[in-house]
Amino acid sequence: MRRTTYVLTLVAVGLLIYAHGVVEKQATLQMLYYAIDGILAIFVIIYFLRILYTFERKKFLRRTWFEGILMGIVFVNQVFTYMLGIPLIYNIFDGIGIPLSVELYRVMVSMYMLVFLIVELLETRVHLKTLQLKPSITFLFSFVFLILLGTGLFMLPKMTNSPDGIRFLDALFMATSASCVTGLAVVDPGTYFTFAGQVVLLVLIQMGGLGILTFATFFASLMRQGIGVKQHVAMHELMESESLFSTKGLLRQLIFLTLTIEGIGALVIFMMWGQDVPFTNLGTKIFFSVFHAVSAFCNAGFSLYPEGLYTQPVRFSYLMHLTIAVLIIFGGLGFPAIIDVFSPSAMRARMKAPWKNWKMLTRVIMYTSAALLALGTVGFFLLEYFNTLAHMTFAEALITSFFQSVTTRTAGFNTVDISALTVPTLMMFIFLMFIGASPGSTGGGIKTTTFTVILFAVATTIRNKRNMEIGHRTIPHSVAYKAFSVFTFAAIFNITFIFILSISDGQFDIMKLAFEQVSAFATVGLSTGITAGLSDVGKCVIILSMYLGRVGTLTLALALSSRASSTAYKYPATHLAVG
Repeated sequence: MRRTTYVLTLVAVGLLIYAHGVVEKQATLQMLYYAIDGILAIFVIIYFLRILYTFERKKFLRRTWFEGILMGIVFVNQVFTYMLGIPLIYNIFDGIGIPLSVELYRVMVSMYMLVFLIVELLETRVHLKTLQLKPSITFLFSFVFLILLGTGLFMLPKMTNSPDGIRFLDALFMATSASCVTGLAVVDPGTYFTFAGQVVLLVLIQMGGLGILTFATFFASLMRQGIGVKQHVAMHELMESESLFSTKGLLRQLIFLTLTIEGIGALVIFMMWGQDVPFTNLGTKIFFSVFHAVSAFCNAGFSLYPEGLYTQPVRFSYLMHLTIAVLIIFGGLGFPAIIDVFSPSAMRARMKAPWKNWKMLTRVIMYTSAALLALGTVGFFLLEYFNTLAHMTFAEALITSFFQSVTTRTAGFNTVDISALTVPTLMMFIFLMFIGASPGSTGGGIKTTTFTVILFAVATTIRNKRNMEIGHRTIPHSVAYKAFSVFTFAAIFNITFIFILSISDGQFDIMKLAFEQVSAFATVGLSTGITAGLSDVGKCVIILSMYLGRVGTLTLALALSSRASSTAYKYPATHLAVG
């Protein structure tokens, strides 16, 4: 049964890609859909056989509850469609105006079975015995795999509205930007991509925002007894949780919290669309709401409007701007901080013990984020009051300033014309983008905690103190070394890439090139409008910058470095003049 599942899953996914990406003739499509539905029916039969042959059926059903629900939906739909002649799923979704409902249903089931196949293969551990990789290297390769997969899908004929298709480099750029949740675009996603292409873009944003390893590990724990100690250690390192034990509970909370926040955000955005915003049907309105909610929470910044949220129909939807800003803030705070502050268990614990404070990590994240948001809001308001904010009322200008301050924290949405901003504003944006979001979040940059540790380390040095202290706690010197390492790597990478861009794309102003580069590295996605006009060399630089910014300079350094054979020694101390 396992071998049958392996083969049929690969066949089903292959047929789906062929049907949605290549085939145009309706008769051929119908035959492919019949074949896919036949494979889904076999999946249901195999699941029933597994129930029949298992020794402890109750435990099996509890362990595979998600798979059971999915197979139940498939079974009911197959019975109604082919035995009773009533296309159940099509009728339900067509009634609310969602297009391609049956196709999406087949894609979802097949993608689940593909993840199921990957987990089954991982459980065999055959290849793990021959190939032992550090978690950081696995993390790097997971994004490479996701980017290459997205590039291949974007190049399929039915993914774009262009008769000639999309160039490889442009497809690679868009796949990297989506997978690394940046938001820079060389084409307009709303008009250049078909609906199928936009769905691929959405999936890449979601998978890239949380990390493909997070999804794989989550499904592994969902479909089987759980994950092993080795997987816990890997997730502990990648998610930067405080302890190994916190990682186990954090993973499931992370997925469900993400889907809950995105779901609530999509619902609020759905209700906030103004009367002037045109939609062809209800399904399009739902898809736009979900797309922008996911893009906001994952700090991607992709929009289906040609000029982002600055486009005329949504430019004045200030309540929707505030909703997206809240989603961006949640996505940029980091999951450990969100769970510490907003999880029901943490809130109940603080109600019982009001004196109980947040964890140190949460306090640093919250206070630093609030300070940077206030700095960005006041700075933008003062610098742009007689420029881009000149035609607005005080309240509108304040909301717009707050939104731009939020979006520089690696989100990439814009409600003003970025190309019209003054040079001081662009410089302030570069500073805020370089710092970025917080650890364990969907955002990029050097992170708020890194910035705070560097400030306190400098203050400690100036005051000639032996130990660095934050909130009556001593911070180890190793944390300061790590913070300065991240800052140094980020600074070197950005300066080097700006230098290359000044050679390859010298027709653009150096400030615009620097803005574009830092925006790419910090996975922000804000642009002065030069992205599509970059040379092929410039695009390659931005692609590499987006990738390095997403995986993290420190992760890359740890993956490429070899550990010291021994540190149980110390050379004689010497004095070195500095400054």
